[in-house]
Amino acid sequence: MLKTRRLGYDGKGQMIVATQADAAAAVERFDGAPLLLEAFVDFAFEASVIAARGANGEFRAYDPPENEHGDHILRRSTVPSRLSTAQIERAQSIARKIADALDYIGVLCIELFVSRDGELLVNEIAPRVHNSGHWTIDACAVSQFEQHIRAVAGWPFGDPSRHSDAVMENIIGEEARDWQALVARGGSLHLYGKSEIRPGRKMGHITWLKEKSGAR
Repeated sequence: MLKTRRLGYDGKGQMIVATQADAAAAVERFDGAPLLLEAFVDFAFEASVIAARGANGEFRAYDPPENEHGDHILRRSTVPSRLSTAQIERAQSIARKIADALDYIGVLCIELFVSRDGELLVNEIAPRVHNSGHWTIDACAVSQFEQHIRAVAGWPFGDPSRHSDAVMENIIGEEARDWQALVARGGSLHLYGKSEIRPGRKMGHITWLKEKSGAR
């Protein structure tokens, strides 16, 4: 997989290469942008860490969601994930090391492949609030958005723990056309107010909550 180093998302800025000719075509297509070449990973599932770091180095992380994709676009994020307690601690430690190394201030997302033998591999870094953390709006007292403002403004961090289990599902493209059908699905509906519907465009999301099932 050949990827642009920056500004790639939802499958954009990526091209599968199997031969030298494929690689040459990809370089031409990306018009000289810096690229990364990655091997395919035989992973069991994907997860992410949404975390915040303040100017004083304080660090707070949310429970890592398990993420499902369709057509290279995030379809669903679920908490709690299948990660073990030890894996959660490892994932959050990885996120902290990255945030500290970058001297980052604000919320960021570290996307992870979870290999079939349990290893955690960093796939991408998103230095911003992230789609896989939108469930925090409804399932936590302090959402990733509020936490980001707190970090940037130098205010004390809020508690990132969640009060409920959650499943967040994206509304993509034409799915946003019939808002009444979306409301009928229950849950907490968030539409982004985008003026144009396009294939593959994230138009909103729905979050379903249920009583918290465990300590994670």
